[in-house]
Order: sequence, then C-alpha cells, then structure tokens
Amino acid sequence: MSIPFSNTHYRIPQGFGNLLEGLTCEILREQPDNIPAFAAAYFENLLEKREKTNFDPAEWGSKVDDRFYNNHVFKEQEPPEKGKSQTATKEETLVTALESSEGDKEKVENATVKIQAVFRGHLAREEVKKMKKGDLQEEETQENN
Repeated sequence: MSIPFSNTHYRIPQGFGNLLEGLTCEILREQPDNIPAFAAAYFENLLEKREKTNFDPAEWGSKVDDRFYNNHVFKEQEPPEKGKSQTATKEETLVTALESSEGDKEKVENATVKIQAVFRGHLAREEVKKMKKGDLQEEETQENN
C-alpha cells in the first residue's frame, strides 16, 4: 500500500543502481523464463568474480557516479610554477589519449557503416519479395482470365 502524498524520501545506496542496471541488461540480453532464479545465479556469479578478482562493480559504479556528479572536486589545480618536463608529459598523455580516441572513432564509424549496409540490404530484399509477390499475382490473374 502506498501513500501518494508522503514526504518520505529513501536514498538508494551507492552502487546499487549500477548493480540493478547490470542485472537488467543481462535479463534483457538472455530473456530467461525464470527471472528470480536468473537474478540469484547472476548475483552468485558476480560474488564469485568479486572474490577472485577483488573487483567490486558496485564500488566502482559508485565512484563513477561520484565522479560524474562531483567532477569539480576532481579537477587538478596546478601551482603556477611547475617544471617543463611535467608539461611535456601531460602533452604526451593528451596526444596518446587523442590517438586512442581516433582509433575508437574509426571502429565506431566502420561498425556504423556495416550496420547501415546490412539494414539497406534487408530493405532491398524486402522490396524484391514484394516485387516477386506482385509478379506472381499478375500471372495468376492472367491465367484466370
């Protein structure tokens, strides 16, 4: 039973939303018949991975969310007088980041072109099917006359 005008607000624990999002994605991907059993198996598998690798996706997700919402805290403020070697290192890091993002952009563009080509091929095949049906119907009407 819910109270429509309640002023009670519950806070979702950090990382919980990311866990549920991961579960939701897997449910949509796998389309299981028994969702509660699938969820139990999913979380057991997640626990095993966490114990083996010491990587907690809930903790990581909460840090990412915190970084997103509090990005101003993470910006580095550089003292006015720094050595030139650190500036060169930062420039090299930026160039490396740009190069990797260009490679990612190229992969994305190639995937986009491939998806578009497959879709256009699908549309063309559907059009051919319609044309063949039209030809068959014309032949049947000519035979009947």
